[in-house]
Amino acid sequence: MKLITGGVCAAKGFTAGGIHCGIRKNHTKKDLAMVLSSVPASAAAVYTTNLVKGAPLTVTKEHLANGKARAVICNSGNANTCNADGIEIAETMCAETAKALGIEASDVIVASTGVIGQSLDLTPIKAALPALASSLSETGGDDAAAAIMTTDTVDKQAAVEFTLGGKTCRLGGMAKGSGMIHPNMATMLVFITTDAAISPEMLRKALSSDVQETFNMVSVDGDTSTNDMVTLLANGLAGNEEITAEGPDFTLFMKALNTVTMALCRMIAGDGEGATRLLECIVTGAPSREVARVTAKSVICSSLVKAAMFGADANWGRILCAIGYSGAAVDVGKIDVAFRSAKGEIPVCKNGAGIPFSEEKAKEILLEKEIDILVGLNDGPETATAWGCDLTYDYVKINGDYRT
Repeated sequence: MKLITGGVCAAKGFTAGGIHCGIRKNHTKKDLAMVLSSVPASAAAVYTTNLVKGAPLTVTKEHLANGKARAVICNSGNANTCNADGIEIAETMCAETAKALGIEASDVIVASTGVIGQSLDLTPIKAALPALASSLSETGGDDAAAAIMTTDTVDKQAAVEFTLGGKTCRLGGMAKGSGMIHPNMATMLVFITTDAAISPEMLRKALSSDVQETFNMVSVDGDTSTNDMVTLLANGLAGNEEITAEGPDFTLFMKALNTVTMALCRMIAGDGEGATRLLECIVTGAPSREVARVTAKSVICSSLVKAAMFGADANWGRILCAIGYSGAAVDVGKIDVAFRSAKGEIPVCKNGAGIPFSEEKAKEILLEKEIDILVGLNDGPETATAWGCDLTYDYVKINGDYRT
């Protein structure tokens, strides 16, 4: 398995594009993205757990009931959430996209991201769809990835190449997400494509299993969004024997999927609104996977831990505090804590108590862009990893006037 370029266009038979249609006032920012499979594809998706859901999620869920799709249409700048005509707007976006592409409206995945509670004018979208459809290309992944960004500062793409049954397969994706990011999906849109042949049932199984270890382990600010969605399309053009059950091929497919989703998770966490550092909490020695997950997420979600990391302050007591209120059944007297970065590693806590360490060395380690928070529970074989970022002054600035 090797990393490659191409994002959502890395897999055979997928084209994409992105343009500025006029939803966003800034004409330099693209705001409408499209992805197309040249043939019908197996499709699966997972959605936000927020009870307030964007209208596009409702429409997409209906369209994917048969496990098939061919295209994605996504706008940025407006979430199409909490609008009285939201469903009608999402359905119209699908119908107009289908018309521009010559496919069925029920084969279109629709997504929106941006401000909640503001009406979405379809006029610029309708006007732009024919040109966007005509612009689709195998090199259009960059434009599509740019068009789904909101407060993101960089686009987020990843892809891998692997072999199933002697056939070369590719899997790639693009994501957006910077704020309102919290476990159980966040203001995060992820679109993944592959040319591997896999049944809709196994595709759903692969995606639902993977998100538990990846996207549900990301937190930027503790807010779970209304529009989160991860979709996965598999068109089978690689020519491998279709995966219809668990086995070696399914395991390898899962590994490819996890490689891409984990890369996207790191990009989302590292690009948190106002963030200066990517935080990775690695929990080892847990009695169960659930304990490991709960512990890691609690640490990464702690505002006090995040603030300490912004200040490069090795305040390990805040980490134990976050573990203590997490609800995980842990033996506090066994917990070890250390910090690690490109500048080295430094233990700061042993068996639940502080140990002597160099504050100067700790600060040097914590001033790096990527910080690992290592938590050893020393009470079993299970592990888990969660991703987040520091909490900075700029986060408040960005969100203080986001709507206006």
